[in-house]
Amino acid sequence: MASSNNSKIISDAHPHTVKKFELIETYIKSWAQKLMLTESCTGLVFIDCMCNSGVYKNNNKEIVYGTPIRVAKALLDVARRYPEKQVQLYLNDYIEAKIEELKKHLPSNERNFQVVTTVYEGNELLKWIGPQLNQNSHMHFFLLYDPYDASIDWDALLPFFRHWGEVLINHMISDSIRAIPQVKRDNKKKKYENTYRVSDISELVPYGNDKASYEKRLLEIINLMKGSSRRKYHVATFPFFNTKNAMVYDLVHCTSHEAGFKLFKSTAWKTFGDKSSSKNRHGNEEQLVLDFFNEGCCSTIVDEYCYNLHNIASYVQENFKGREDIPLEDIWALLDAHPVFPSYGYKTEIKRILKKDYDAKVSTNTVSFADRRG
Repeated sequence: MASSNNSKIISDAHPHTVKKFELIETYIKSWAQKLMLTESCTGLVFIDCMCNSGVYKNNNKEIVYGTPIRVAKALLDVARRYPEKQVQLYLNDYIEAKIEELKKHLPSNERNFQVVTTVYEGNELLKWIGPQLNQNSHMHFFLLYDPYDASIDWDALLPFFRHWGEVLINHMISDSIRAIPQVKRDNKKKKYENTYRVSDISELVPYGNDKASYEKRLLEIINLMKGSSRRKYHVATFPFFNTKNAMVYDLVHCTSHEAGFKLFKSTAWKTFGDKSSSKNRHGNEEQLVLDFFNEGCCSTIVDEYCYNLHNIASYVQENFKGREDIPLEDIWALLDAHPVFPSYGYKTEIKRILKKDYDAKVSTNTVSFADRRG
């Protein structure tokens, strides 16, 4: 959802919200294309259980379309390109008027393309769909879980973590930081206790305004959700900032599909303009600082909430410093395992920075690194 004013049929979409729409739309287009080329995949299921009306006004009071409408149009194109495979969308909101508005803007169903709109509480819809996943094991799903506050029902999400697919969670961390220190009502306390899986809200009070503590707790829960499956599970987290440079939420992408993990990271960086977020670093992106512990060498400034390509190159240098003839595939594997750093789409630029800033010797298949810190 895009606005805390949840009763409005046409909500306001601030720049960070529009950026979220763009990221999800771009990713779904590429994600669907990759999967449709996989022989074992018989089709795609996209679920947005808290979809709002899909119609918004931006800061200029212009109408913009949100995730459900953008994705529906994108997946219709995919369905027409692959007529032998099925595409299904489940779009839900608990306010009927919003769904009625949404339906005005959706494409019509076709033989292998179906949009199902429902009016339920979002978690109830997931509890209805979840038990059916075993019957559709060859369909690949993408679940968008986008509440307007820090409210996550992990029981509703559990089946989706245990099956082949992807889950994208909007972790509304600004709500937690603002409300938890002062929450009084029992039902509100229960909401945060459920979201962070603690027995009493007093366990969260020490977090204060430390975003990292809330993020760490969410990742711990996700690690439990995936269960004991032998499949490797990947989690990528990207923060979204408003125009005042305050963090509003994280988008947390969860998947056992390695190609999807790599693609999502790359898509996020492209969406943010070759950075890991839209945070304004006020011109410090490529500023160097003198490192007195490294023979007076300079290093780049690191902002963990807004990495740039120089930070990626520094990370690679730090891991391979002083080593010769490192295969490029080892370098890309290092980045592919990182929760934020991409390799896909950035390999040429990373090699350029390694040569320019770290005196690396780059050949067709290998890189030799100078013996210096990143």
